[in-house]
Amino acid sequence: MKYKTPFVNYPLQYRLMKKEIDETIKRILEHGDLILRKDVQDFEERFSSFVGTKYGIGVGCCTDALFLSLFAAGVSKGDEVITVSHTYIATIDTIWACGAKPVLVDVGDDMEMDADLIEKAITPKTKAIVPVHLDGRMCDMEKVMEIAEKYGLIVIEDAAQAIGAKFKGKRAGSWGWTGCFSFYPAKMLGSFGDAGMICTNDKKLAQRLYLLRDHGEQPSYLRTEKDRDKIAFFGFNSLLDNIQAAILDLKLKRLPEWIKRRREIALIYNEELKGLKEVILPVPPSQKGDYFDVFQNYVIRAKKRNDLEKYLDKKGVETLAKWKIANHLQKSLGLNRFRLPKTEEISKHVISLPMFPELTDKQIRYAAKCVRDFYKK
Repeated sequence: MKYKTPFVNYPLQYRLMKKEIDETIKRILEHGDLILRKDVQDFEERFSSFVGTKYGIGVGCCTDALFLSLFAAGVSKGDEVITVSHTYIATIDTIWACGAKPVLVDVGDDMEMDADLIEKAITPKTKAIVPVHLDGRMCDMEKVMEIAEKYGLIVIEDAAQAIGAKFKGKRAGSWGWTGCFSFYPAKMLGSFGDAGMICTNDKKLAQRLYLLRDHGEQPSYLRTEKDRDKIAFFGFNSLLDNIQAAILDLKLKRLPEWIKRRREIALIYNEELKGLKEVILPVPPSQKGDYFDVFQNYVIRAKKRNDLEKYLDKKGVETLAKWKIANHLQKSLGLNRFRLPKTEEISKHVISLPMFPELTDKQIRYAAKCVRDFYKK
């Protein structure tokens, strides 16, 4: 089906950057620079600088970024890690993969981790906190870091959906021990496959992560003579390949203008949908205050959500209703001991409207009109 307002449009963005992208791919293929070459190093340096950290470690995906961060922190069997249920399952998966126990807390009205609930969830087994910056908005990292310092806990930021977002002037991924990012195609900064990055200010940790991602071997662009032929320890296989790194580095130059456009789109949606009593809108973008939201997604909480989803589809508006069953209510996961009323309520009502920089004002207003029309019926 061809949508009047699609949810994403990968071919359009490619066409707008076709010459640059094609030339970049051709250069890499002609030189045979495919794995851990200079393009990876360049992108690691430029992206970590954008985030506001000293080091960037390119990996295969954000799930790997989270897992390697937890593993490097020594999280293992018998430990507990605090995070939220209102997130992509990968956040919780990585805790389980380390052998640790996920401890879930509820979110606030803005759908981010409620920092006021963290202390009650801490036990002698708690090792780390994984705040999730969802939909392009950050958690209250000042409170999170205060609690972590008080109890001696490690903070690993899941910033998969928050590239460029800020809290009190400081970017997502620069607060914690590590910040973990996703370059999945639909993300703010998207690759042509899957890819991720770990950012940190800790030099020793960065050195360990470079080794962990590639079977204990130092990358060629950081290798010294004494490192040659040396395996430091057992590791994993999670590499950001060179073509993806080069494409992401190319796109990184356009990220500020894409963020600006996403915020413009959010303003249009908020203006077009204001006063609609059946819908709760996200906090509008503002240049003032503690939060600088980048709107990875434009998420509303709507009455009769499932019916609205079907109506919009018929009208040619592509949407996404994520996590209709909250993670802690998935029977197969064994997490139903948690009582998270806000998360459970949100999962019944959230729906994401189309949000990508190339959307036209006409497409945005058409999507908003269809939402309003639904509630007039």
